[in-house]
Amino acid sequence: MQKEAMFTKFLLSTAAAGALLAATVTVLSPTPSSAVSAPLNGARIAAHFDLAKGQTPENIALAPDGRAYVTFANARQVAEVSPTGSVEILATLPRPADGGVHTPVVGNPMTFGITRAHDGTLYFLYSTGTADLTGVWRMRAGGQPERIAALPADGLPNGLALDSRTRTLYVADSVRGTVWRVPLTGGTATAWSTAPELAPDGFLGANGLKVHNGAVWVTNLDRGTILRIPMLSDGCAGQAQTWAIGMPGIDDFAFTGRGDELLAALDDMSEVALVQSDGSRSTVLSAADGLQNPTSIALRGDTVYVLSAAWYTAEDPNLVLASRSGRLLSRQ
Repeated sequence: MQKEAMFTKFLLSTAAAGALLAATVTVLSPTPSSAVSAPLNGARIAAHFDLAKGQTPENIALAPDGRAYVTFANARQVAEVSPTGSVEILATLPRPADGGVHTPVVGNPMTFGITRAHDGTLYFLYSTGTADLTGVWRMRAGGQPERIAALPADGLPNGLALDSRTRTLYVADSVRGTVWRVPLTGGTATAWSTAPELAPDGFLGANGLKVHNGAVWVTNLDRGTILRIPMLSDGCAGQAQTWAIGMPGIDDFAFTGRGDELLAALDDMSEVALVQSDGSRSTVLSAADGLQNPTSIALRGDTVYVLSAAWYTAEDPNLVLASRSGRLLSRQ
């Protein structure tokens, strides 16, 4: 599938999903908001990426020293972005023998979610449509990437999060509508949740994923929802709860540090929304701040990192930094 056709389908599917949102709600509905909050302080583009080289940033993980680690989806790469905005490619994953043409939905191999352990080891996802490469990959500091867990070739592993307490990785599969669980040491992936709320509705379902406050939180891109799946005492998944609705094209997100308040990347609208703990929301960054189809968000202190992939603006994939100091976002 050509990229233009793929993202035309994306826009159509997210619009259609809006009509179905009311039927999916089980817990909270955000108060619809047409108001735009004052922008985050000092928003600026800190790094520009090279679209011609496939540097479409998909996901981000931060190190304590100011470095950021990103996956470049179309380039099949993991990169390091310095505090000054310079980019170093750390790894390029092997191209599948068939070129990746059987990668579900997207039709080309892509690197997706990334997370960083306390010892500096990076874990990330690769989807190729082939059984020999699709799965969870690991790269230790100074080492080479290696696959540590296979995932189904007919899926699209997208969001990734680490539960340090249980040393478990959780993976959101956008095509199979599944959250997978993988031991941090690698091995066999098991389906942790296949709740119907995770399923796609025409394009991609389960997308961004975080572990927070005793639950796995997952976005559904097609349905414009944020789901909360409790982690039961025996480690199994509880019943999925629809926590917020009305955000078509939602990708990844990050919690701000105050309760369940979070920032969400709205891909097709080129916005970042602040979603309060009661589910209400407002826009805090927009295209005017440099966003071009934002894909993921991370926070370090009062600094907000937002990656934009320019999926269908096709102009300027970038990293935007902004400050959350002041009254706009609650202080930790």
